[in-house]
Amino acid sequence: MSQLSDSDDTTPLLGDDSSSDASQDEDYRSRWRSIRVMYFTMFLSSVGFTIVITSLWPYLQKVDDSASATFLGWAVAAYSLGQMAASPIFGTWSNYRPHKEPLVCSIILNLLANVYYAYAYLPRTNNKFHVLISRALVGFGAGNVAVVRSYVAGATSLKERTGAMANMSACQALGFILGPESDRTIDHIAVLTSNALFFIVMFIFAVFETIITPLSMDMYAWTRTEAVLYNGIIICCIGLQSILVFIIVKVVSVRYGDRPVMLAGLVIILCGFFILLPWGNHYPKIQWADLKNSSLVGEMNKASNHSAEPTGCPYEQTWCQYTPSIHLAQFISSNILIGVGYPACNVMSYTLYSKILGPIPQGVYMGWLTASGSGARTVAPVFVSQVYTILGPRWCFSLICGMVVGAIVLLSCCYHRLVAFSVRHRRSV
Repeated sequence: MSQLSDSDDTTPLLGDDSSSDASQDEDYRSRWRSIRVMYFTMFLSSVGFTIVITSLWPYLQKVDDSASATFLGWAVAAYSLGQMAASPIFGTWSNYRPHKEPLVCSIILNLLANVYYAYAYLPRTNNKFHVLISRALVGFGAGNVAVVRSYVAGATSLKERTGAMANMSACQALGFILGPESDRTIDHIAVLTSNALFFIVMFIFAVFETIITPLSMDMYAWTRTEAVLYNGIIICCIGLQSILVFIIVKVVSVRYGDRPVMLAGLVIILCGFFILLPWGNHYPKIQWADLKNSSLVGEMNKASNHSAEPTGCPYEQTWCQYTPSIHLAQFISSNILIGVGYPACNVMSYTLYSKILGPIPQGVYMGWLTASGSGARTVAPVFVSQVYTILGPRWCFSLICGMVVGAIVLLSCCYHRLVAFSVRHRRSV
């Protein structure tokens, strides 16, 4: 069984396998061709995800007027819920069958689900629920990241893992070791701690990516078109910045270790959300002014059929009346800091997890880690949509700061246990 698993998990998806010494170099090049195909595949997947996440709120409002900010949370969470359900399934599947099977099936499902999402406006009623279902199906198809991570880990040597990890992180598909079976004991406390830290990291970023569009529309009175354009530019810049961070993290982690880099990333994220707290005595524009003004010329607007789109903070959100607005400089500075801290924490979470597991088949373990992150991205949008709508950004971001502090405390308490399997084994010997 071990030999079969070894052979299958290190066989390139797009190349021929050979056991002769003369073909070792060709096998090496073939493996890396396969890995680069994985990189490109996950890059395209991430591009699609980013386009959807920045335009989801305007799209919901366009296809169904009854969609609320609370429903936006469920629509965002549906993707992660589907991914959480699929990740252990695909991870287990890849442990017993060739990687091609779950990858091809998931890609086909993802394609069909995206087509469904694109045409969710066609039904005459309940369009928002069609958007919800389509996002859940897209997320289920995205559960193949567990397969990608386990394959990339299994096709790289120990020295190559950090570099491969950083590269896969830049393509939003991070993963590590899938080696031969081992009868040595895993440190379960370290494994659970790694899953908990990863849950918190993904929860925090899910809050950020969910709230960025409605927050900017409320604070700066941007229209739907402006929100999609400006936030798209911001997300693009954060993505470019993240690539640079991954390159730097690869070098810094070799010099100082994985745990200090992750700790520093959490501190930077804490600073980012702290800056995002509302200060001062300048308040956002309220939408009821638009409604009042439009009522004065309501008949004229009806006659011309040319009413303007309401902008500003909705009057239904009572906190808009007493909560100071977030200045644009705060917003941009926060995005920059979160765009530095999150990639560092993300890649280090996978790095520590893979090293803690050691030389065991990691398809299932990576599936559960992915499910942990998907669970966070399921809960976070619902949480932030409820808290933001009812209590406002001050309470919302204060609670997030508290979660980040909790993650820092957890990492500090378990710092000595989050070590590589080989290091821990030498200590026990």
